[in-house]
Amino acid sequence: MPEYGFRRARRAAAVGLAVAALTAGATTAAGPAAARPGPAAAAPAADCSAAHRLEQKLSTGTTWRMCWHYDSKAGLVLEKISYQPRGEPKPIRVLNSARLGQIHVPYDDGQHEYSDLTDEDFAQALMNLSPAECPGGTIKTVKVPDAIDPEHPDVNGLCTTTRSRGHAYRLHDTGTDKVHQAQGKDFLVYTVNQVGWYEYITEWRFQDDGTIAMNVGATGSLSWEDYDAGDGRGWPVGKGAKAYATSHSHNVFWRLDFGLDGSSKTRVEQYDSAVSPRTAGQRGPTTKTTRTEVTRELAGDLKDYRWWRVVSATGKNKDGHARSYEIVPGATTKYPGRGYTRHDLYVTEYNPCELFASDNPAICGRGHPAAVDKWIGGQTLTHPVIWMNVGFHHIARDEDQQPMPVHWQGFTIAPRDVTAMNPLTPRDLAGQNGHWH
Repeated sequence: MPEYGFRRARRAAAVGLAVAALTAGATTAAGPAAARPGPAAAAPAADCSAAHRLEQKLSTGTTWRMCWHYDSKAGLVLEKISYQPRGEPKPIRVLNSARLGQIHVPYDDGQHEYSDLTDEDFAQALMNLSPAECPGGTIKTVKVPDAIDPEHPDVNGLCTTTRSRGHAYRLHDTGTDKVHQAQGKDFLVYTVNQVGWYEYITEWRFQDDGTIAMNVGATGSLSWEDYDAGDGRGWPVGKGAKAYATSHSHNVFWRLDFGLDGSSKTRVEQYDSAVSPRTAGQRGPTTKTTRTEVTRELAGDLKDYRWWRVVSATGKNKDGHARSYEIVPGATTKYPGRGYTRHDLYVTEYNPCELFASDNPAICGRGHPAAVDKWIGGQTLTHPVIWMNVGFHHIARDEDQQPMPVHWQGFTIAPRDVTAMNPLTPRDLAGQNGHWH
């Protein structure tokens, strides 16, 4: 039986424990008082109700603002995301919306294949978080649509907190012998959803330098009902070679709708660099980078010396350069078994009913394809939507039990020319922009 075999039994047990905890008014672990469940704090600059508003000014001076809601299939959805670094007079809109697009889980033996968001009650299995899981932060209450226990739809399941990430920069100025350094700060927003034996941590990390990191961490447990020594496709766990955990893949999709500077009419560009051998008179090889504007829908693949950026149609930084965000892929293992998993990135023209990369609900009408690879039809891009696919082939190991350490999959989007200089630049280096002496 696969990891999902006892999904409903485990879910029922989890609901019972959650109800008992809510009835008793207790938490399972001690933690900071600030991390106890509570309503969202008021934030006057965000464009949504106070209950669905997030705003955080980091100690380094950067402020992030956004709205949130909870979808019955995608789970946490973030909207109207803006970034305001120190020195900028007003917030800079980055994304109209950001959400998971699918978690596709095919098993190596060909017997089981799951679409966790659309078919496996991912959103309904939002987990209550204890204060210890949200250190120094606030746990917000989420009303879960179509809750498994309809009498108790409210879950203390959304954590917002801040965290240090280490050096943001370091510079030894040889002229003054002064060391300039700063420790970076991040604003984190995350939930935990249970599907079968797995628990998925959906994390959004907003850095003080304008970078946004999107990660899904798989943890929980290996299913002891899934051990099969006869299929020859797993890895032995436990004593000897009697229990083999069936190998499988996790293909995680994200859907990003950019709204740079408040406009959805962004453009997408692809950059490719070619390295040529050294010729006479040169000290080393030469590298030439070319830009290709992506004007029509695209199924793109990662390649050495290739990258993409999404460019604002309306906004420029103080140097007069168009604002943009570069897509920075994370480690991935591309799964070739399905058409929609054969590419790393898709760019589609916005369609309000195209919400999931596979098994998209039939809300677009009969005959509309259900997967993202079938939406690439050569349509001209006026409002592009980015779909990112990050895969992981999970071959279990002894260390996966018990419980299973978190395995992270994800990528980032990094500001490129959003500000004229490093947004964390110290005051005495502010004049060193471009050509200086």
